[in-house]
Amino acid sequence: MTLILGLSLLVLFLIGLGLVEYAVHRRNLASIPIRIHVNGTRGKSSVVRLVAAALRAHGIVVYAKTTGSLARMIAADGTEFTIHRPGLTNVIEQRRIIGVAAAERAEAIVLECMALQPKLQSLCELKLIRSTHGVICNARPDHLEVMGPTERDVALALLGTCPVNGTLFTAEREHLPLFEEACRDRGSKLVALGPEQADEISDEEMERFAYIEHKDNVALALAVARDLGIPRHVALNGMLHARPDVGALREIELEFFGRRVVFVNGFAANDPVSTERIWNLTLARNPQARTRILVINCRLDRPDRSRQLGEVLPSWAPAHHYLLVGTGTYALARTAVAAGLRPTLLTPLEGESSPAVFEEILGACGRNSLVMGAGNIAGVGLDLLKFFQNRATPRAEGEADAA
Repeated sequence: MTLILGLSLLVLFLIGLGLVEYAVHRRNLASIPIRIHVNGTRGKSSVVRLVAAALRAHGIVVYAKTTGSLARMIAADGTEFTIHRPGLTNVIEQRRIIGVAAAERAEAIVLECMALQPKLQSLCELKLIRSTHGVICNARPDHLEVMGPTERDVALALLGTCPVNGTLFTAEREHLPLFEEACRDRGSKLVALGPEQADEISDEEMERFAYIEHKDNVALALAVARDLGIPRHVALNGMLHARPDVGALREIELEFFGRRVVFVNGFAANDPVSTERIWNLTLARNPQARTRILVINCRLDRPDRSRQLGEVLPSWAPAHHYLLVGTGTYALARTAVAAGLRPTLLTPLEGESSPAVFEEILGACGRNSLVMGAGNIAGVGLDLLKFFQNRATPRAEGEADAA
């Protein structure tokens, strides 16, 4: 009987402690009038950084957090801090970041959604962030094993972060009826951006970015800034000076014993739609390349993603070499060959060290070569990015510093 009583008291104590912590969290949220929650398949980290930079340029005290290639907290002055995780990734981490922002008297927070499970995405919005402004960049076929099985299911999962009585911004164009329905359900205004909004941003303005940014991302950030009363020129100037995510799309050029190599960091693109778009963009920007190499970083714990890429790879503009690195490369190779890709074009490099992969890439390069990384930036992907950055020509190195 005494044991039961003790357990009951312990349970009551823990419940009481949880209620107190949640009350403190709600108080912290209430102290931050602008709360922006960014979700989507691709571009979340970039949009977080762009929006935060626009607010910062307008004099708003803003704290931001990305969970993309590398988790970062961005302070009000733009200083970045690595987020250390003693255990597994947990969405409760958002509460800690909000607590820091509230303690620093932040006027705004911009947080990237870190949940994949549909129920957790909704929980993050309704309980942890309670955003005034929501952003869903796009809804593409990725993480289908969690949010799928269809692209429509992915859109529904992402819509779990639609704000209540707020404003939702999106550049998604294929699933707008679902977005309209979600906004009606939660009493929010939908701001859907089409190609015309992206086209309002000139090519000259895009060329001012020190890396390759997407017009849709900039258009979304400008739309949020406009809703907050920030002049366009102020917002855009802030974005141009924002530090990009480590996974941001950028070109790095190097000269190697008379050979010119352009390396494109597309590792952060890991769904088939985004990867093909970046591949086509890369080819269009580098028509002089005589040798085209695609380096795909696979993950053993993402076999569905590897199979999806393998199924569509033969239908893309062709590369001369496909180097498969990371883990679980057999799933991609088998699927790609079954879909019609010539086996002789594939080079499996599973288990090879980053220096060995780098040497393999250079060995496949001709006098004028284009190399694009895709699949995932973790592990060997990040290592290869550093290898190319550290060996960039002075001009490209200066561009990287500016970014």
